[in-house]
Amino acid sequence: MDHNEFCCIFDTAQYTGTPDAAPCPHSVDVPRLIARFDALCNQGREEDARDLLEGALETARQVGDWRAEVSVTSELLGQYRRTQEAEKGLAAVNHALAIIRAHCLGRTVSGATILLNAATTLKAFGHAAESIPIFTHVARVYADHLDPADYRFAGLYNNMALSYDDVGDVKSAERFFDLALQTIEKTEHPENDSAVTWCNLAELYGKRDAEDARIADCLDMAWACLNAPDLPRDGYHAFTISKCAPTFDHFGFFLYAKELRERAEAIYAGT
Repeated sequence: MDHNEFCCIFDTAQYTGTPDAAPCPHSVDVPRLIARFDALCNQGREEDARDLLEGALETARQVGDWRAEVSVTSELLGQYRRTQEAEKGLAAVNHALAIIRAHCLGRTVSGATILLNAATTLKAFGHAAESIPIFTHVARVYADHLDPADYRFAGLYNNMALSYDDVGDVKSAERFFDLALQTIEKTEHPENDSAVTWCNLAELYGKRDAEDARIADCLDMAWACLNAPDLPRDGYHAFTISKCAPTFDHFGFFLYAKELRERAEAIYAGT
């Protein structure tokens, strides 16, 4: 499949109906699998992590464990984004959507969260316009079922903002980045996710005007978040650095970027 020719037309009407509650075989121990997957990611072993998930997906398919299949596919969506495998990522989007349609999960919180992951993958591989209707659907489902302060809104708003940025709707992008920051600040450890959002805002302004004074302000905020005194310096922090360091580099904050990369390397090395 040529990902440049990929097409995803999202029709909300196809995701209605009573969610499938029928039991199915449990051949894949998903919690154990995810624990192993997380351990590999925390060690920076991205290819091994991907191979683990792909093997588990094939097992789930063979025995008809569709609940494990959709869970593993959702994890693979994120993994393919990290390893920049567009063809596999877009195929996983189609697979996730097909399972959610078949089992009428589109209006459940769990189904909507997988749709959010699929939309984020679409955006990551150049299909921002096609992702926006899915994000909009997810926003409606979340609004129906979740507290407005629920942390899941932060990821939704951030990714919606990125898609609106890609299609040139700056006003909507700014609005959703602001909503993301408001939601993130209500979580227990907001610093990592806030740093990513501030970097995203810097990129938004930089695309329009490389001399925009708000760029430095955003990066100062991101730097402060990444150096918060009580912030755990763990695998997730290292992953956050992988998202933020290129932005610091892009705008000439080379020493900040260098220090962050050295920190991430030390985390992965266990020192």
